[in-house]
Amino acid sequence: MKRGLVIGKFMPLHAGHVALINFAAERCDELIVSLAYREGDPIPGPIRFSWLKEQFESNKKIQLALSVDDFDNDSLTYADRMPMWSSFLKGRFPSIDVVFSSELYGALLAVEMGIVHIPFDPERKQFNVSGSLIRKQPFRYWEFIAPPARAYFVKKVCFYGPESTGKSTMARRMAGHYNTEFVPEVARELVTSNDFSADDIIRIGNAQTERVLAKARSANKILFCDTDLITTQVYCRHYLHEVPTILYELEKQVGYDYYFLFDIDVPWVADGLRDLGHQRKEMFNVFEQELIQRKIPYQLLRGDFQQREAILKNFIDGLLAE
Repeated sequence: MKRGLVIGKFMPLHAGHVALINFAAERCDELIVSLAYREGDPIPGPIRFSWLKEQFESNKKIQLALSVDDFDNDSLTYADRMPMWSSFLKGRFPSIDVVFSSELYGALLAVEMGIVHIPFDPERKQFNVSGSLIRKQPFRYWEFIAPPARAYFVKKVCFYGPESTGKSTMARRMAGHYNTEFVPEVARELVTSNDFSADDIIRIGNAQTERVLAKARSANKILFCDTDLITTQVYCRHYLHEVPTILYELEKQVGYDYYFLFDIDVPWVADGLRDLGHQRKEMFNVFEQELIQRKIPYQLLRGDFQQREAILKNFIDGLLAE
């Protein structure tokens, strides 16, 4: 039985890695894919490992392995590092017959291990990309990023502020313009009045968090969010006078990259659920203070709808051009 090996950082997992691993799996009875990581890596090892598992979970030939990289010395040349690599790999994965790689070190490692080396696209003619390039400019190389890894690079933009300031309409409009996803306010799907309980609020918080995480997986570079867990807390405190602890825990599960605080310089429109038109300024101040207390940077968005839309498009266009 031929047992093969692919090693890498997969930071992030991209099309070149996927092609290499599939190429290797077709030429082995069993393939070990080894990811070694260090504390302080730009992308944590367990996150990268989860991408590998999702990408290759259906291929029974492939065995995935996660290891702490405590055996290497980056200050040495590849030739001097190969004995360290070989010693670790032989101890961790006995009876390897062949190593597959797209890197220059592949042949050196094979010689040190006394096995065969089969190169794949060493000149990068099929996939002219690298993990470092993707990390620097993920949007430029978006199509190269493996689907399981894309959510990590999605920029989440939160439209934030009190009721009736145009957040829902703007989120939907921006998502359409940029051919991506948006997350609506889940509370409107789960409650029909402002007579709700703490259990209802917890259900809303869980559903909102799950929806954001799910939509990030299918978003095209940017995810527009109509609300967040801070908003849920604000209304919970206003109507119920207390906030369940779990809402603060859920808040930590989703990090938004950019906050736009929608000003109240637009007409208030009643819709059956909104009932704070007489407290617009007070509620705006509450929302703003929540960001200030958390030291969350934000941009105040004001003006009519067309002015706000122009400001947002200018910002997102600049983000996508980075």
